[in-house]
Formats: sequence, C-alpha cells, structure tokens
Amino acid sequence: MPLSDTSHIAQAPRLTRLAPTPSGFLHVGNLLSFAATIALADRLQAKVLLRIDDLDRDRLRPAYLQDIFDTLHHMHIPWHQGPRDPEDFTGNWSQSLRMARYAEFLDALRAGGHLFACDCSRTQLVDGNYPGTCRHKNIPLDQPGVAWRLITSPDAIIPMRSIGKKRPPMRLPPSMYDFVVRKKNGEPAYQLASVADDLQFGVNLVVRGEDLLPSTLGQLYLASLLPPNPFPQTVFWHHPLLEGPSGHKLSKSAGDTSIRFMREQGMSPAEICTAAARMIDPGARPQNVLELGNWLLQREGADDRII
Repeated sequence: MPLSDTSHIAQAPRLTRLAPTPSGFLHVGNLLSFAATIALADRLQAKVLLRIDDLDRDRLRPAYLQDIFDTLHHMHIPWHQGPRDPEDFTGNWSQSLRMARYAEFLDALRAGGHLFACDCSRTQLVDGNYPGTCRHKNIPLDQPGVAWRLITSPDAIIPMRSIGKKRPPMRLPPSMYDFVVRKKNGEPAYQLASVADDLQFGVNLVVRGEDLLPSTLGQLYLASLLPPNPFPQTVFWHHPLLEGPSGHKLSKSAGDTSIRFMREQGMSPAEICTAAARMIDPGARPQNVLELGNWLLQREGADDRII
C-alpha cells in the first residue's frame, strides 16, 4: 500500500488497538488501559485490533506471549482483528513479518533528507536526552553500527486531536529531540514501527498513559515528514498515571498486581475488575471490563467529544 494512500482511513475513529508487549506478564495498569480502550471503542462504535509489539526480541518469552491471550480470554476482552492465539500471531501477525514495510518508511525519510547517522552510546546522553552530538558530523547513513536519528525542530508546533479536552499548543519535549528511528543493528525503532503499523491497519483511535505523550508527539512529528498520510487525524486519549492509595504506580508486571497472579488465585473477571478499581478508589465496584473502562473515563472526566 503506498504511503500516500489514505482511502482506508476515515476521519471519524473507526479502529482502535490493544498493543501489549510480550516482555512481561500483563498487570493491572495494562488492564485499566485496555478497559478504557474498550469503553471508548464502544462509545464511538469503533472496532478493536490486537497489535502485539514484538520488535524487542531479546525480551520476548513464549510465556509472556501466551499470557496476553490468557488474560484477554479470562477477562472477556473483545477484539475484532488480529491474531487469535500465539501460533496465529507468530505465523501471520508478528512485526518481524512487516520489516519490508518499515524499510519503506525509512527509505521515505532518507529520501526526504530527514535523517542523520549517529554512533553515540547511551552513556553520551545528557540527563537521558540526546544533545545532538552527531547531527553535523556527516557520518554516512550506510556506515555499519550507526543508528539513524530523525532531524527534529524544537520549535515545531504539533497539533493533536484528542478526547474530551483541548490541549494548548505542544512542542516536542527534550526527550524526543532527534529520536532514533533505526537502531544500530539495522532494525526499526519503536516510534517508526508504531506509526507504520497504525497506518497499515487503519488505526485512528489510540488510548495510552500520559507518560507516553512524548511518544505521541514524536510519532505525529514523524508522520508529518512522510508523504501525505492520515496519521495526523488519529484521535488520542492519554489517561493519567494511575496510583493506588499508597501512592505507588500500578505498573508492576510481577507479584500481586499481575493479572496472571490474580487468575492463579482463582479470581473471577468481576473480582479482578473490582480489585483493579479499588486500588484507586476503595468504593468502586465495576463488574466487567466495559464497566471498568466507563468508570475510569468518568473518573478522569473524559467523554466522547473529539477536539
């Protein structure tokens, strides 16, 4: 499909996605995000894609991949497109099968003069941010062992369609300056692959945590440098980072916050939904994933207005 082919995506949200990574067992934070996704899809009459992000092959474990399907089935979380089990995923849906598509996007960025090569190590970052060390070194892009970074402008205003509230004009945060789109091993980086996948499948409604707002801005910026495409029309909802009564983030992938642990304790889907909500509000009593998602949207003041 040509990069400029926009015929498969409408302006109104029609497809959202669940995008777990098989690098750990799914936890309460995943469940809450999934629930919000399902609830918004229900309100907006959008379909749901299961898009498992497995580019990080070093951290992928068969048990983690199986856990995704076990959790979705146990919690009665519906999806309309995507793999039905680990074998279907490996044979038909793995990101490793879309490498040619990612290369097409990288070629478009290269042809547009939007890239530079970088041989810096992580130890050369400053407070976790890239200081632009290699931007003007003119290192050949084809030199072995270099990453490809996107040339970014810190002054660019990045428009974003969102649910429920209008955000002020936004620019790339320092953590996204000149971000990597191709790793030193030649594989596509997450930001590039995520944009490519969402465009390929026609995703135009994305729910993610507020901590991933920098990624959203980076992806919108990246899409603006590609041939005309519908990614800028994607609608986003960024939910606040959720904390339990003790103030800890609900993001552990092991122990008593993993859905796997709760399943093994014999907890029903209703009990897990209630337990997840009560980590935030002891009085909450959602009985299923849709109720949990609607409870979360109401709690955070989100509605289905697209701004």
